[in-house]
Amino acid sequence: MQTELPAGFAATPSGARAESILRSCVHCGFCNATCPTYQLLGDELDGPRGRIYLIKDMLETAEVTPVVVQHLDRCLTCRACETTCPSGVAYGELLEIGRAYMEPEAERGLVDRWQRRWLKAVVPKPASFRRWVRLGRLFRWLLPRRLASQVPAPGRRSARRSKARKRLARRVVLLEGCVQRVTTPGVNDALRALLGRRDVAVDSVAEEACCGSLALHLGDAEAAEASMRRNLDALAPHLETAGAVISTASGCGVTLKDYGRLLVADPFYAPFARLLSDKLMDVSEYLATLQPNFKRARDVRRVAWHAPCTLQHGQKLNGVVESLLVGAGYELVPVQDPHLCCGSAGTYSLLQPDLAEELKHNKLAALTGGGPEVIATANVGCQTHMSPDAPVPVVHWVELLR
Repeated sequence: MQTELPAGFAATPSGARAESILRSCVHCGFCNATCPTYQLLGDELDGPRGRIYLIKDMLETAEVTPVVVQHLDRCLTCRACETTCPSGVAYGELLEIGRAYMEPEAERGLVDRWQRRWLKAVVPKPASFRRWVRLGRLFRWLLPRRLASQVPAPGRRSARRSKARKRLARRVVLLEGCVQRVTTPGVNDALRALLGRRDVAVDSVAEEACCGSLALHLGDAEAAEASMRRNLDALAPHLETAGAVISTASGCGVTLKDYGRLLVADPFYAPFARLLSDKLMDVSEYLATLQPNFKRARDVRRVAWHAPCTLQHGQKLNGVVESLLVGAGYELVPVQDPHLCCGSAGTYSLLQPDLAEELKHNKLAALTGGGPEVIATANVGCQTHMSPDAPVPVVHWVELLR
């Protein structure tokens, strides 16, 4: 693809990278075949190829139009297009650049502006988010059905606890996350029990901050990088001694693994960012290294596995969770179109509720078609998004192991 970016912008790191990504696209259209929003809407501008042209035109003309805002907002950032693309176009990275360029000039209504500010101010702070969640539960009966369904149910702590052990040879840092520690704290409890029985010491960092993914996906690069630096300030003292840093939320993990790229231009934080990226492991990667002879932890056998987009398209981890579940004695039922997004996509279910609802119902139909007794996933967003309408329990897959 030919580009004519303004010289001033092309000379910046973002401009140079955007130009490189744009020129790698051969506009073949294979990406549209796996794009959830293109499949729903049938609009070229709601597929990756169309959005790439919109970003190219915006960067070349320095004009942010309502059309650009509408169609870039509708992107889930699921990155299924990257898995399909024969040319290796880094679409997710291009979208980050496009949204960061667009957001300061985007014309938004009052409600949309308020929602985005609220999300960035509240959700990354567990104490604030917990207060708002409690308030939402208290007044759920007053809320519209769709908004009421977005209020998370009370998070349950796991009853399983590991016995205290001394002088454990292996030590890991387990990330608590922002949303997960409020809505599904039992996931990390279950993992601590598993690792404790494998003689792995598990540390948490009280000062752990938001990974920055929420602000990054909303086009606020400055706020995202500030969150990343706060997170590194908290985690850096633990990186040298930890054998691994583990994330049980794939949405956080995909951003944390990308810190080395996202902070490459920061002379102070870049070395710590690279070290964290190198040490960061999804929980499935780590458990697969522990001679994984796990057993079933529930009186269910048939499981529908939903691989979050951040795990299968972002982290490129396919087959790892599946092999652990099958090895534990579960039967994985067939799922149609497993590459498609459930519609959660971080803040997407709040900002694009109509599309998110349609995607959720399509996904649940695909997941339950094989008659599962439970749906397992790897990200808190997918779990809380699908749970209210799922006919069977939706759990984090770690909770299925013992």
